[in-house]
Amino acid sequence: MKKEQVVSCQFSVWYPLFKKHTIKSLILPLPPNVIDYLLDDGTLVVSGSADCSHQRPQINNSDSEQEGDVQWSDDETTTVVTAPEFPEFNSKVQEAINALDGRVFPKLNWSAPRDANWIALNSSLQCQSLSDIFLLFKSSDFITRDLTQPFLQCNDDSPDPVINYELVLRKWSELIPGGEFRCFVKENKLIGVSQRDHIQHYQYISKQEASITSSILQFFTDNIQHQFPDEDCETTVGHVWIIDFNPFGEVTDSLLFTWEELMSENKLADGPAFRYTTSEVTVQPSLCLSHRIPRDFLDLSTGEDAYKLIDFLKLQKGQQEEENSEDETEPDVSVP
Repeated sequence: MKKEQVVSCQFSVWYPLFKKHTIKSLILPLPPNVIDYLLDDGTLVVSGSADCSHQRPQINNSDSEQEGDVQWSDDETTTVVTAPEFPEFNSKVQEAINALDGRVFPKLNWSAPRDANWIALNSSLQCQSLSDIFLLFKSSDFITRDLTQPFLQCNDDSPDPVINYELVLRKWSELIPGGEFRCFVKENKLIGVSQRDHIQHYQYISKQEASITSSILQFFTDNIQHQFPDEDCETTVGHVWIIDFNPFGEVTDSLLFTWEELMSENKLADGPAFRYTTSEVTVQPSLCLSHRIPRDFLDLSTGEDAYKLIDFLKLQKGQQEEENSEDETEPDVSVP
């Protein structure tokens, strides 16, 4: 895989070429200070909120404390961790979101934060504000890889091209997972089609295999072949919609194929090989599960739920007192 292939798969490169065949989107340059904020690996403190919904609670210890209050520290006032704000960028993002009917699906030059949907409300990637976007981006390994290792697994020794990072906002659309297919293109030929949501079994795919393959092949021939700037690529195609382009290489999930098969000089089939999950037996857990952490741990580490933190401190205190009590009552035993 060459670095120029990766560059060609940036959203802002292919979107103008295939604008009428994909979801309406807007592209905003990502300011350097926003990139620094996204790469800050400290405590997760979400910025970009137009209101106070993400502000951490401030707790004051006064002489009039009620019974049951917890002493957080010996200081008179507990310091509140605040996030940096980007008012100008926030204004541009909100304007773009409003222009896309108030709900968007965010991504960077290449990747979307699919591995971070567990942290969002209703496990959805739908965003209505910059704070929603930041929460997903700062929780996503995919986004971090875009920002730090865009040319991972490239095998050429040429200097890394300069990347101008961009925030891509796509109009929110309710896509049917079973209707998405990843298409592998090698030397301007469609060689393979894989069910995108390959961890699930959809009965109708087997019944419609011929028509699905025919529709994708016709769409590719009419609209993509010899149009994309690189002759090798991977594209995710919805029903007559292009969802994305990705580099033809191991940095892209080969789904129900192997990269050894796709890279081989031998033909997979006379036409594009079509693969899908054929039964419930082959269904596997989500590949994004490994990116998740327990919700309680997240609440504790971010201060999102103060009551859980209070319970945690009480539990720690109780365990410590119990251990001290056992040490005091344990009898001495001597062996003659």
